[in-house]
Amino acid sequence: MVFRPPGRRAVTPQHRGRFAGFDVLDSVPDWDDVTAGIVLRRLAPPTDLAFFTPAEAAIARPLLDLLLAQDGEPRVPVLALVDERLAAGETDGWHYDDLPEDADAWRETLRFLDADARAGHGRGFAELDERGQAGLIQAVQDHAQAGEHWHRWAAARTWSLWTRYACTAFYSHPWVWNEIGFPGPAYPRGYVNPGVNTREHWEIADQDASDPVPFAERVEREHEKLRQLLESGTSR
Repeated sequence: MVFRPPGRRAVTPQHRGRFAGFDVLDSVPDWDDVTAGIVLRRLAPPTDLAFFTPAEAAIARPLLDLLLAQDGEPRVPVLALVDERLAAGETDGWHYDDLPEDADAWRETLRFLDADARAGHGRGFAELDERGQAGLIQAVQDHAQAGEHWHRWAAARTWSLWTRYACTAFYSHPWVWNEIGFPGPAYPRGYVNPGVNTREHWEIADQDASDPVPFAERVEREHEKLRQLLESGTSR
Protein backbone atom coordinates (compact mmCIF):
# COMPACT_ATOMS: atom_id res chain seq x y z
CA MET A 1 0.00 0.00 0.00
CA VAL A 2 1.47 3.36 -1.06
CA PHE A 3 0.29 6.21 1.14
CA ARG A 4 3.25 8.57 1.37
CA PRO A 5 5.72 9.89 -1.19
CA PRO A 6 9.48 9.33 -0.90
CA GLY A 7 11.10 11.71 1.55
CA ARG A 8 7.95 12.13 3.63
CA ARG A 9 8.72 9.60 6.32
CA ALA A 10 8.47 10.48 10.04
CA VAL A 11 6.99 13.91 9.30
CA THR A 12 6.19 16.10 12.31
CA PRO A 13 4.60 19.57 12.46
CA GLN A 14 7.31 22.17 11.77
CA HIS A 15 9.80 19.25 12.00
CA ARG A 16 9.54 19.32 15.80
CA GLY A 17 9.55 16.21 17.90
CA ARG A 18 11.20 14.15 20.61
CA PHE A 19 11.09 10.75 18.90
CA ALA A 20 13.57 10.93 16.05
CA GLY A 21 12.76 8.55 13.21
CA PHE A 22 9.46 7.38 14.67
CA ASP A 23 6.70 7.07 12.09
CA VAL A 24 3.30 5.81 13.15
CA LEU A 25 2.50 5.03 9.51
CA ASP A 26 4.88 2.09 9.72
CA SER A 27 2.06 0.42 11.66
CA VAL A 28 -0.56 0.80 8.93
CA PRO A 29 -0.26 -2.87 7.81
CA ASP A 30 -1.13 -3.92 11.37
CA TRP A 31 -4.40 -1.95 11.45
CA ASP A 32 -7.71 -3.22 10.14
CA ASP A 33 -8.84 -1.69 6.84
CA VAL A 34 -11.46 0.61 8.35
CA THR A 35 -9.03 2.05 10.92
CA ALA A 36 -6.33 2.53 8.29
CA GLY A 37 -8.77 4.27 5.98
CA ILE A 38 -9.91 6.71 8.67
CA VAL A 39 -6.37 7.62 9.73
CA LEU A 40 -4.88 7.89 6.24
CA ARG A 41 -7.72 10.12 5.08
CA ARG A 42 -6.51 12.74 7.56
CA LEU A 43 -3.31 13.10 5.55
CA ALA A 44 -5.23 14.60 2.64
CA PRO A 45 -8.56 16.08 3.75
CA PRO A 46 -10.69 17.87 1.13
CA THR A 47 -9.10 21.13 0.03
CA ASP A 48 -12.44 22.63 -1.00
CA LEU A 49 -14.04 23.88 2.19
CA ALA A 50 -17.67 22.90 2.72
CA PHE A 51 -18.55 24.87 5.86
CA PHE A 52 -16.53 28.06 6.12
CA THR A 53 -17.04 30.79 3.54
CA PRO A 54 -13.87 32.20 1.96
CA ALA A 55 -14.11 35.26 4.22
CA GLU A 56 -14.56 33.10 7.33
CA ALA A 57 -11.71 30.80 6.29
CA ALA A 58 -9.40 33.83 5.98
CA ILE A 59 -10.06 34.52 9.67
CA ALA A 60 -10.21 30.93 10.92
CA ARG A 61 -6.94 29.81 9.29
CA PRO A 62 -4.60 32.22 11.14
CA LEU A 63 -6.68 31.85 14.31
CA LEU A 64 -6.16 28.09 14.35
CA ASP A 65 -2.49 28.32 13.40
CA LEU A 66 -1.80 30.85 16.16
CA LEU A 67 -3.66 28.80 18.75
CA LEU A 68 -1.50 25.80 17.85
CA ALA A 69 1.78 27.68 17.20
CA GLN A 70 1.83 26.43 13.62
CA ASP A 71 4.29 29.00 12.40
CA GLY A 72 5.93 27.06 9.59
CA GLU A 73 5.70 24.07 7.28
CA PRO A 74 4.84 21.29 7.41
CA ARG A 75 1.51 22.31 8.93
CA VAL A 76 -1.29 19.98 9.97
CA PRO A 77 -4.34 20.93 7.83
CA VAL A 78 -6.36 21.90 10.89
CA LEU A 79 -8.69 24.28 9.07
CA ALA A 80 -9.73 21.57 6.60
CA LEU A 81 -10.27 19.06 9.42
CA VAL A 82 -12.38 21.49 11.46
CA ASP A 83 -14.33 22.50 8.34
CA GLU A 84 -15.04 18.87 7.47
CA ARG A 85 -16.27 18.19 10.99
CA LEU A 86 -18.57 21.23 11.13
CA ALA A 87 -19.95 20.52 7.66
CA ALA A 88 -20.86 17.00 8.76
CA GLY A 89 -22.38 18.21 12.03
CA GLU A 90 -19.92 16.12 14.08
CA THR A 91 -19.96 17.98 17.39
CA ASP A 92 -19.04 16.87 20.90
CA GLY A 93 -22.72 16.07 21.46
CA TRP A 94 -23.37 19.10 23.65
CA HIS A 95 -23.04 22.86 23.68
CA TYR A 96 -23.20 25.60 26.31
CA ASP A 97 -26.72 26.81 27.13
CA ASP A 98 -25.67 30.43 26.62
CA LEU A 99 -24.11 29.76 23.20
CA PRO A 100 -25.80 28.63 20.00
CA GLU A 101 -24.89 25.27 18.54
CA ASP A 102 -21.25 24.95 17.53
CA ALA A 103 -21.65 25.74 13.83
CA ASP A 104 -23.42 29.02 14.52
CA ALA A 105 -21.07 29.82 17.42
CA TRP A 106 -18.08 29.46 15.11
CA ARG A 107 -19.55 31.82 12.54
CA GLU A 108 -20.48 34.38 15.18
CA THR A 109 -17.14 34.35 17.02
CA LEU A 110 -15.22 34.74 13.78
CA ARG A 111 -17.41 37.73 13.01
CA PHE A 112 -16.67 39.16 16.46
CA LEU A 113 -12.94 38.71 15.94
CA ASP A 114 -13.12 40.52 12.62
CA ALA A 115 -15.15 43.32 14.21
CA ASP A 116 -12.47 43.77 16.90
CA ALA A 117 -9.81 44.02 14.20
CA ARG A 118 -11.73 46.70 12.32
CA ALA A 119 -12.48 48.63 15.52
CA GLY A 120 -8.91 48.54 16.75
CA HIS A 121 -6.89 48.58 13.54
CA GLY A 122 -9.19 49.81 10.80
CA ARG A 123 -8.72 46.58 8.86
CA GLY A 124 -10.17 43.10 8.88
CA PHE A 125 -8.55 40.33 10.92
CA ALA A 126 -7.24 38.58 7.81
CA GLU A 127 -5.44 41.76 6.73
CA LEU A 128 -3.46 42.16 9.96
CA ASP A 129 0.06 40.90 10.47
CA GLU A 130 0.71 38.03 12.85
CA ARG A 131 1.44 40.33 15.78
CA GLY A 132 -1.86 42.17 15.38
CA GLN A 133 -3.79 38.91 15.06
CA ALA A 134 -2.05 37.42 18.11
CA GLY A 135 -2.92 40.49 20.16
CA LEU A 136 -6.62 40.17 19.41
CA ILE A 137 -6.62 36.46 20.21
CA GLN A 138 -4.70 37.07 23.42
CA ALA A 139 -7.33 39.63 24.44
CA VAL A 140 -10.02 36.94 24.23
CA GLN A 141 -7.98 34.62 26.45
CA ASP A 142 -7.36 37.47 28.91
CA HIS A 143 -11.10 38.11 29.12
CA ALA A 144 -11.66 34.39 29.64
CA GLN A 145 -9.13 34.16 32.46
CA ALA A 146 -10.70 37.21 34.12
CA GLY A 147 -14.16 35.66 33.94
CA GLU A 148 -15.38 38.44 31.68
CA HIS A 149 -17.67 38.59 28.66
CA TRP A 150 -16.46 39.07 25.11
CA HIS A 151 -19.16 40.52 22.90
CA ARG A 152 -22.38 38.71 23.81
CA TRP A 153 -21.00 35.65 25.58
CA ALA A 154 -18.66 34.61 28.36
CA ALA A 155 -15.18 34.75 26.87
CA ALA A 156 -14.35 31.39 28.45
CA ARG A 157 -17.06 29.77 26.32
CA THR A 158 -15.53 31.11 23.12
CA TRP A 159 -12.04 30.12 24.21
CA SER A 160 -13.28 26.60 24.96
CA LEU A 161 -14.99 26.36 21.56
CA TRP A 162 -11.89 27.39 19.65
CA THR A 163 -9.39 25.31 21.58
CA ARG A 164 -11.54 22.17 21.70
CA TYR A 165 -11.92 22.07 17.95
CA ALA A 166 -8.33 23.10 17.28
CA CYS A 167 -6.80 20.50 19.60
CA THR A 168 -9.14 17.70 18.50
CA ALA A 169 -8.20 18.25 14.86
CA PHE A 170 -4.48 18.71 15.56
CA TYR A 171 -4.04 15.65 17.75
CA SER A 172 -6.01 13.41 15.41
CA HIS A 173 -3.32 13.75 12.74
CA PRO A 174 -0.56 11.14 12.22
CA TRP A 175 2.17 13.81 12.00
CA VAL A 176 1.36 14.90 15.54
CA TRP A 177 1.40 11.27 16.67
CA ASN A 178 4.97 11.14 15.32
CA GLU A 179 5.82 14.25 17.32
CA ILE A 180 4.56 12.82 20.63
CA GLY A 181 5.53 9.20 20.00
CA PHE A 182 1.95 7.93 19.99
CA PRO A 183 1.82 4.55 18.24
CA GLY A 184 -1.72 4.91 17.00
CA PRO A 185 -4.76 2.68 17.39
CA ALA A 186 -4.20 -0.37 19.56
CA TYR A 187 -6.81 -2.43 17.73
CA PRO A 188 -6.35 -5.14 16.60
CA ARG A 189 -2.65 -5.42 17.44
CA GLY A 190 -2.93 -4.69 21.15
CA TYR A 191 -0.20 -4.23 23.76
CA VAL A 192 1.69 -7.00 25.53
CA ASN A 193 4.32 -5.05 27.52
CA PRO A 194 2.42 -2.88 30.01
CA GLY A 195 4.32 -1.09 32.75
CA VAL A 196 6.40 1.97 33.48
CA ASN A 197 9.21 2.53 30.94
CA THR A 198 8.35 -0.59 28.99
CA ARG A 199 7.83 -0.43 25.24
CA GLU A 200 6.53 -2.53 22.41
CA HIS A 201 8.97 -3.39 19.62
CA TRP A 202 7.43 -0.72 17.38
CA GLU A 203 7.92 2.08 19.92
CA ILE A 204 11.11 4.09 20.46
CA ALA A 205 12.51 5.95 23.44
CA ASP A 206 12.10 9.67 23.95
CA GLN A 207 15.22 11.35 22.57
CA ASP A 208 14.89 14.27 24.99
CA ALA A 209 14.51 13.44 28.65
CA SER A 210 13.98 17.05 29.70
CA ASP A 211 10.73 17.90 31.44
CA PRO A 212 8.43 19.79 29.00
CA VAL A 213 6.69 21.66 31.85
CA PRO A 214 9.48 24.24 32.36
CA PHE A 215 9.39 24.88 28.61
CA ALA A 216 5.64 25.49 28.80
CA GLU A 217 6.24 27.92 31.64
CA ARG A 218 8.76 29.81 29.49
CA VAL A 219 6.19 30.00 26.70
CA GLU A 220 3.66 31.49 29.09
CA ARG A 221 6.20 34.06 30.27
CA GLU A 222 6.83 35.07 26.67
CA HIS A 223 3.09 35.35 26.10
CA GLU A 224 2.86 37.67 29.09
CA LYS A 225 5.71 39.81 27.74
CA LEU A 226 3.92 40.03 24.39
CA ARG A 227 0.68 41.04 26.08
CA GLN A 228 2.44 43.78 28.04
CA LEU A 229 4.21 44.96 24.89
CA LEU A 230 0.94 45.16 23.01
CA GLU A 231 -0.71 47.04 25.87
CA SER A 232 2.13 49.54 26.03
CA GLY A 233 1.89 50.09 22.28
CA THR A 234 -1.84 50.71 22.55
CA SER A 235 -1.45 53.24 25.35
CA ARG A 236 0.98 55.44 23.39
